[in-house]
Amino acid sequence: MSEAPRIFSTFRYADPAAMVEWLCETIGFTVKARYPETGEIAHAELAFGSAMIMLGAARDDDYGKIVGGPGSNGGKSLYIAVDDVDALFERVKASGAAIEQGLIDRDYGSREFICRDPEGNIWCFGTYWPKADD
Repeated sequence: MSEAPRIFSTFRYADPAAMVEWLCETIGFTVKARYPETGEIAHAELAFGSAMIMLGAARDDDYGKIVGGPGSNGGKSLYIAVDDVDALFERVKASGAAIEQGLIDRDYGSREFICRDPEGNIWCFGTYWPKADD
């Protein structure tokens, strides 16, 4: 039996409900939890395969002061290994997301692209998929 993930990327968004919709419809995430179930999202958990992210509303609280607001990356980005990066690239491009780097074949064997989500956070998608248990 494999261990559940221990690392979860977290995001804060100005409009978390719209971002949940974009992440599910465009990228292929599924909602595992949403609090509250209706209205403004305080906390949500989304799955992509065996990985998960957590997100919530951007707030001017202590945590918000530490991590910064949406789109103020400060060197942060998220990389997600996918099976069909070309198809995902087309969906992301069609959604109107800003493409920072189009499809590229890396010298280490990955095919990748980089985009910004609708609130400006950096996402990298590619075929390189390292495994912790290899």
